[in-house]
Amino acid sequence: MKRYIPAFAIIFVLASAAWAAAPATLTTLSAVHALSNAEASQNLPVAFEATVTFSRRFEKTLFVQDGNAAIYVQPVAELDLVPGDRVLVRGTAQPSFRPYIKSAIIVLLHHGALPRPVPANFDELIQAKYDSRLVTVHGAIRAADLELNSNLLTTRLQIVTDGGYVDATVNSKDPTPLKGLLDAEVEITGISAGLFDGKMQQTGILLHVSSLADVKILKRANASPWSLPVTPMNEILTGYHVSNLTRRVRISGTITYYQPGSAAVLQDGTRSMWVMTRTISPLRIGDLADATGIPDVHDGFLALTRGEIQDSQVLAPIGPRPANWKQLASSGNIFDLVSIEGQVVMAIREAAQDEYFLMSDGHLFSAIYRHPDLANALQPMKQIPLGSKVRVAGICVLEGSNPFDRDVPFNILLRSPDDLTVVAEPSLLTVRNLIIVVFVLLLTVVAVGARSWSIERKARRQTAALAYIEQRRSRILEDINGSRPLAEIIEEITELVSFKLHGAPCWCQIADGALLGNRPTKLTALRSIHHEIPARSGPPLGDFSAAFDPLTKPRPIESEALSTGAALAALAIETRRLYSDLRRRSEFDLLTDIHNRFSMDKQLDALIEEARMKAGIFGLIYIDLDEFKQVNDVYGHKVGDLYLQEVALRMKRQLRGGDMLARLGGDEFAVLVPLVHNRAEAQEIAGRLERSFDEPFAFEGYFLHGSASVGLALYPEDGATKDSLLSAADAAMYVEKNIKKETR
Repeated sequence: MKRYIPAFAIIFVLASAAWAAAPATLTTLSAVHALSNAEASQNLPVAFEATVTFSRRFEKTLFVQDGNAAIYVQPVAELDLVPGDRVLVRGTAQPSFRPYIKSAIIVLLHHGALPRPVPANFDELIQAKYDSRLVTVHGAIRAADLELNSNLLTTRLQIVTDGGYVDATVNSKDPTPLKGLLDAEVEITGISAGLFDGKMQQTGILLHVSSLADVKILKRANASPWSLPVTPMNEILTGYHVSNLTRRVRISGTITYYQPGSAAVLQDGTRSMWVMTRTISPLRIGDLADATGIPDVHDGFLALTRGEIQDSQVLAPIGPRPANWKQLASSGNIFDLVSIEGQVVMAIREAAQDEYFLMSDGHLFSAIYRHPDLANALQPMKQIPLGSKVRVAGICVLEGSNPFDRDVPFNILLRSPDDLTVVAEPSLLTVRNLIIVVFVLLLTVVAVGARSWSIERKARRQTAALAYIEQRRSRILEDINGSRPLAEIIEEITELVSFKLHGAPCWCQIADGALLGNRPTKLTALRSIHHEIPARSGPPLGDFSAAFDPLTKPRPIESEALSTGAALAALAIETRRLYSDLRRRSEFDLLTDIHNRFSMDKQLDALIEEARMKAGIFGLIYIDLDEFKQVNDVYGHKVGDLYLQEVALRMKRQLRGGDMLARLGGDEFAVLVPLVHNRAEAQEIAGRLERSFDEPFAFEGYFLHGSASVGLALYPEDGATKDSLLSAADAAMYVEKNIKKETR
């Protein structure tokens, strides 16, 4: 019996260790609610009963509450649950803004009564005091619209309360009741949640509302918004009023970016803040500093506005955090100092900035260095050979702030040209080097072939064939990097492969494109082979094929020749697509799809040269949108972008075939009018542009009345150089803008 005692002891110790290692299941929602994020990161198992307070089936969004404890639940599958259902929740706790339940299995027990909603004000909601709980909020509705949510319609409300704005999403796709909600005083009941950026920092308040029945109208607006008297567009600010109750705050961190007169970035650990400031005081990157300003949210990002910065002169530098494209595109590094490696594919100098287009993991992004002072002479742009592998360090800025979006486009803001360093020079595998190698090989073959007449004859035949193949291959590589049409290059590749296969018909089928080459009409009577044209990422680019006599046997050279043809075709197709994309991005404004400042400057230089040679004239029209900032402030940047797109479209319709419309930046546009005989003709076009704003603009349920100030300059009467002509048009535009202000 004694000999079994050690074995029993070992089993007992192992069982005790296993029992101790397994965490205990939390069986009440109050216990789960009390967890910290650090505790929730241990994937603690939970199994508790609670009442459903909100459910959105297609999003797998679920909130439950038991007493004063509430939590967000992420179910495994879509569930048909309604508020009041009593459920059993099984899953694991996970960290986030607050702990939540992931991969939950929900068991319906019975239906019961909802918890009593707690009255909440703005300060309590923005402090997340009632996070995930059922609350009642009092306010006035400022906007009521339908929006697409996971490709399904839901209702979006914006409520102004004593303290700030609250957004609400309602499980309703009926547009009829929305017309009577504007400016109504309401009491709305829903789940208290938040809006977040990529770092899960709260940027606003969001209520999840089960139905429009939970929006109780206390008092309707005195009059319909559409029955209000029309206000002249230049007088709309007479109805503008702000109660400044927002407290000034102070933050502290290391200066990681500074653009005098515009913005700075302070970073403290994993937190970074964009500070909008007009200061031009010298600030040293790497110093500890304090910033004070008004907290706000711009484009979904936390920011300090009207900021002032005090440099401590104490150096505490922060090194850039290494990252890859996937990490930065996941929106978790907003305004952080980071570094990333990529390959340079294009570099462009503009008036305000230098931009380098980089390729990393098959994706494009930009590294931007903004010129510090346009009044001083610019230093030469840092020259990086195309194809070089570089490391860039700077501030990560994104185009979207939704933490649930993935692969969000981003740019890197460089602090100085030294933030861009070369890691590896371009590859030696270039067309020129290939030609040199081929030439050396040919010389070697000729030298060896001279040893004897018999060997020379044989070598001559082989060398002639090799020379022809390499010559055509080199020419194809030159054409790929030149301007020859893609179809002609593919035809030449099929001819090269056909030559290597002793005249066998060859052809190429481009995916979603043309069939090029020599494809036999009676293909079923022949033996054919195919080779996919590989792409660096994504589906194949097409197929490369050849046909042979059915009586011949397959040979290794067939697969080798098709593989060579497919590789050349892939290089040609992808090079053309990359060149076309980069060229368009360099010459066109991405928002409005019209020419940009770079393209306009180039065309203006050409027009001046042509007019100087022919003693001709042309016009330059400068357009500045009136009160555009108010559009962004009142209706938001999304409506502002739609407004800019519609403005560009309307003005483009007023122009003739040879006229050129360009967006110079922000709300400034310009038109080059090359074919005019006198000032009256140019003024007639300027008048058409100004009248294109007469009709109101309709976006997202809003009606906007816009206008623009237009200035005209004529070459060479108003200026004989680019700078003088631009200054004359700009001055004429400001004269008109000032006249409008004086006549209000």
